[in-house]
Amino acid sequence: MPYNLAMTEITLALPYALPPPEMATDLLRALKTPSLATLLSRYTDFEYNKYDNDSRVLPHEAWLAHALGLASAPDRPDTAAPLSTAVMRGCGLQADAGAGLGHWFIVQPAHIQLSRTHLLLSDPRALHLNEAESRALYELARPCFEEQGKTLLHAAPGLWFARADDWSGLATASPDAAATQNLSDWMPEGEHARAYRKLQNEIQMQWHEHPVNEARQARGLQPVNAFWMWGGAGPLAASPQPLAIAGGPAWMEALAAPALRQPTAAQLIAAPGTVMLAELIPSAQTGDWADWIARMQRIEQEWLVPLLAALQDGRIGRVTLVLSHRNGWSTVSTGKLALHKFWRKPNLNLLMKQA
Repeated sequence: MPYNLAMTEITLALPYALPPPEMATDLLRALKTPSLATLLSRYTDFEYNKYDNDSRVLPHEAWLAHALGLASAPDRPDTAAPLSTAVMRGCGLQADAGAGLGHWFIVQPAHIQLSRTHLLLSDPRALHLNEAESRALYELARPCFEEQGKTLLHAAPGLWFARADDWSGLATASPDAAATQNLSDWMPEGEHARAYRKLQNEIQMQWHEHPVNEARQARGLQPVNAFWMWGGAGPLAASPQPLAIAGGPAWMEALAAPALRQPTAAQLIAAPGTVMLAELIPSAQTGDWADWIARMQRIEQEWLVPLLAALQDGRIGRVTLVLSHRNGWSTVSTGKLALHKFWRKPNLNLLMKQA
């Protein structure tokens, strides 16, 4: 085993790997993940942290910002995710992100629908915007932003950025935090919230019955009838801490260096570090638990089996799992010596320890 375990530690963050307490027993019974069971039962350290339900970002988003060196730890009172300028740099907009001026927000085209009692924000992943659609909607929205003294930049389909210096105090929520919730509780708040709503209304009128949306609806896709702004941050002074990311939306993957986007377990074992696997989020957000089980099984085969093997034969010295859901997260660490605790029968019970 290498003598410096700190140099061979792998941290694997799995948002929404913690099942909802009311469904945990049934879901865990369906899982066939022996490597995960071994790592969870023969651990050296375990801690569960409750998360502030009033936070405007989810635990894994706050953890991600902290892992990148952009914010305090998720258990701090000032939990936030000032990610915009780091995402901009990952999209090749270094000159704007690090110019030393301005406060930028991530802007994502969105679909807002009326349920029986309230408004709902749909998951932006479900829009499946292509380049032509995104560009057409952007060109309509840009003059509206400019009339309010805001700069709007297009980075990728469904991923834009707005400079809004006077809105730096606006309290915004991530789309994953707001999706499936009563939207009135998650709209931006602060001194300039009214100006935000005015801009939103102007752009909604521009997009209403636009040929892009008519064509989308003809194909059975949701119309784009709003935008969602979040992740506000000032200029980025230095590059974020290195982090590998797989399975996330465009904004998340932009936070990793190109060589660390969609990494493999073998790649991480060869150069240990931290990776976030975000592929469980969509199925958990929509409550598609059959899909969640299938994705967990795939993570078991593609990641946990090789990581456990590397831990057993000494190629790495420690594996730390960061497992979360909306209301908290668990941190579980396992070293090679802990694997010899044969009296601990492999099980998934730690996934239910959420108090």
